[in-house]
Amino acid sequence: MIACDKDDEAINFSKNRLSEFGDRVKIYKTNFANLLKILSPDELKNVRAILADIGLSSLQIDKNERGFSLNSDYLDMRMDTSAKLNAYEVVNHYGKDELARIFYEYGEIKQAKFLAEKIINARLQTPIKSAKQLSQIIGTKSVNQRSISLATLAFQAIRIEVNHELDELKNLLEGIENSGIKDCLVCIISFHSLEDRIVKNTFKKWANPCICPPQILRCQCGACNAKGEIITKKPIVASDDEIKQNSRSKCAKMRIFRIEK
Repeated sequence: MIACDKDDEAINFSKNRLSEFGDRVKIYKTNFANLLKILSPDELKNVRAILADIGLSSLQIDKNERGFSLNSDYLDMRMDTSAKLNAYEVVNHYGKDELARIFYEYGEIKQAKFLAEKIINARLQTPIKSAKQLSQIIGTKSVNQRSISLATLAFQAIRIEVNHELDELKNLLEGIENSGIKDCLVCIISFHSLEDRIVKNTFKKWANPCICPPQILRCQCGACNAKGEIITKKPIVASDDEIKQNSRSKCAKMRIFRIEK
């Protein structure tokens, strides 16, 4: 098994947990896309399954000092604690247009400009130093009759910006496509609609046998370019029993693609 993570704490925990398997397990400190570049041609040739669990871990959410929780006394949100950009920098130094952009694009918040202005007005009085303080400024009211709060969506947007999460997912999928891997299952677990949409559209592209431009009326490529097949027509979601045991699994969606060539 070859694994990766950007979080030193997660890596150390996993190495200890899997120590009995010795050199049958390799764990690298890197992201998904770079892991494919680390592997040798022989290792790539023998990969039969890829599982990418996108997003946060409970280990990160539950640690107060990591600053991911709405009630945290810190404002960090870095998956890799050695990275330069953190949530404090985004919240206290991004301009109105930059904040509005990430709230709109990554949080899908309609009132993004209003929210950005609200944060800027608050930080003019005093720097925003904790996630708890930020969530109080934003408010925890549900959005558009959804059960999710405005603060949760805003935190998601900031976290994505800090960790470049969508770019890393796109780079992973592009890396898999260009890796030459064959006879392999690709399983991606995502936790919000932006990630799931990227995975869904990529798998559709991989399954399409025709690569001709849309304006071409008749296929000229031979319609033999599909990389494989989509295994999950609809994403696999957690069962009611699993959600009872782990409420955070409620948002998880797994899509699977089989690469044949």
